Amino acid sequence: MPKFPVPWLIAAIIIGSAQAPATAAPPVPAAAFSSIVARHGRLQVSGNRVVDAHGKPVTLRGMSLFWSQWKPAFYNARAIRWIATDWHATAVRAAVAAASGGYKNEPAVETKRAEQAIDGAIRAGIYVVVDWHAHDPMPDEAVRFFTAIAKRYRGVPNLIYETWNEPLPKYGWADVIKPYHQRVIAAIRAQDPGAFVVAGTRAWDQEVAEAAADPLRLPNVAYALHFYAATHKQDLRDKANAALARGGALFVTEYGTTAANGDAPIDAAETQTWWDWCDAHGISYLAWSLSDKAEASAALKPGASPDGSWPAAQLTTSGTLMRNHLLAETAAPPTDR
Repeated sequence: MPKFPVPWLIAAIIIGSAQAPATAAPPVPAAAFSSIVARHGRLQVSGNRVVDAHGKPVTLRGMSLFWSQWKPAFYNARAIRWIATDWHATAVRAAVAAASGGYKNEPAVETKRAEQAIDGAIRAGIYVVVDWHAHDPMPDEAVRFFTAIAKRYRGVPNLIYETWNEPLPKYGWADVIKPYHQRVIAAIRAQDPGAFVVAGTRAWDQEVAEAAADPLRLPNVAYALHFYAATHKQDLRDKANAALARGGALFVTEYGTTAANGDAPIDAAETQTWWDWCDAHGISYLAWSLSDKAEASAALKPGASPDGSWPAAQLTTSGTLMRNHLLAETAAPPTDR
């Protein structure tokens, strides 16, 4: 599969406008050089903080796409460019479905959808979380998927690998989840040694303190924390604070303004409390979801175009809250377009 040069920014500058060889990935536009990724480079972990390539703390804010097999139309460069430029998102998450008609049944189709989202993020100059969206362990399939992605995008600093979305409570950290992550991360780093990884934690990414108490002991790994504001309140923040105190770095790869089922009620006040908490601790957070599903957590109303350029009338209450917050956090778009 085609790859970006390593280090890709330096190579791109040297090559300039020269035509890329047939085996190269699509060229990165010049505008990307002023992007958040160009400024911060590949993310890494220092202590209990996610930092940039220069060792400085960085907080990403953005959107997660919906399950790829059910809302694939939004996995396109136009939608991603729009949230980068109009919403000022600095990251997007590709929720690549593992089961339920996803990668297990259609590996080529789901890999292509992941690549479309990744390529869109690279062109928009923002980070992209490549999420293996599963609740049950599927290590063989995950290894195949991530090996292909890591081989294709080796060295590209935009990439963030999320190795298992929301493990169910029935799977133990020590005996199932931790060994799973060790195997999948090893496969990723066999292709992309510098990869930054977010590892899912037990009980829908709630038991972060448990993971921090028995850490993976691998470099550049953060633990996934998920919250839905109408359901998860101070008790979950207490667990997160305990994880931080134990030295674990956290990354909120998914949150909602709603109840944990993704639907009403919307709790705007608690959402703000969570945003303030994340910002105070330098923890990145991505909202669920950039889709037009008929549920309260979706950012767009049913029937909204998958190609961006959404007027205010096509945003849901959640979508309006999310967009307004992203705009308030940045004085200018993340790229100089």
